[in-house]
Amino acid sequence: MYAFNYERPATLAAAQSLLAAGGNALAGGQTMIAAMKQRLQQPETVVDLGAISTLAGIRKEGNAIVIGAMTRHQDVADNAEVRQHIPALAALADGIGDKQIRTMGTLGGSVANNDPAACYPSAVLALGATVHTDQRTIAADNFFHGLYATALKAGELITAISFPIPQKAAYAKFRQPASRFALVGVFVAQSAGGARVAVTGAGNGVFRHAGLEAALNTSFTPEAVAKVAIDASELNADLHASAAYRANLISVQTQRAVKQANG
Repeated sequence: MYAFNYERPATLAAAQSLLAAGGNALAGGQTMIAAMKQRLQQPETVVDLGAISTLAGIRKEGNAIVIGAMTRHQDVADNAEVRQHIPALAALADGIGDKQIRTMGTLGGSVANNDPAACYPSAVLALGATVHTDQRTIAADNFFHGLYATALKAGELITAISFPIPQKAAYAKFRQPASRFALVGVFVAQSAGGARVAVTGAGNGVFRHAGLEAALNTSFTPEAVAKVAIDASELNADLHASAAYRANLISVQTQRAVKQANG
């Protein structure tokens, strides 16, 4: 690791001042620290957000669960409100990485990083969540812009994410066994507005699948999903799986998620 300045502000205002002066925000550090060690990122000043208590916590607000950006994965997994109202989100959080990752990694850090195989973006997109920043609110459909890219502007911080409570939802992930990232993960949700299906791990970033959503809006069953052809032409192919294999996994994982959601 190279030498850098380390700041740990106690308030959001102090963090904003440090970021405006050129600092880089650090959430859980699960990606950023590794990138710094490899010189893929070389910030001169690291602004650790971990001491800002107002950025963490979980509450029910109307028909939504609002989760602070610095809330750790394990806290999401263990929270009674999340487990009661959106159990699929609690299960997703409990399946991220290993115990060490879940203890340090944060919701906001994962969503802001937008790794194409991360789990949280699929929940944000499938549940039609709203991302709250220190400057504005951003709808899930407008937030993710592809590989490690989001709608966030330089210096803009996620403060919380509001997840509407669905009628039913589930997440099914086929893990890459070494990293435990999603080789393919599918989050399905049904609400008064219809079905939403978000896929992670298969493409250049998280995406919704219109064909699967149309089928589930007709019949929210695994059988309806099985009839949908999955186009492999724009899916990832690497040493772990071919594009065709990932296309098959999208169908299989969606069927499993729907079956689970139906209980």
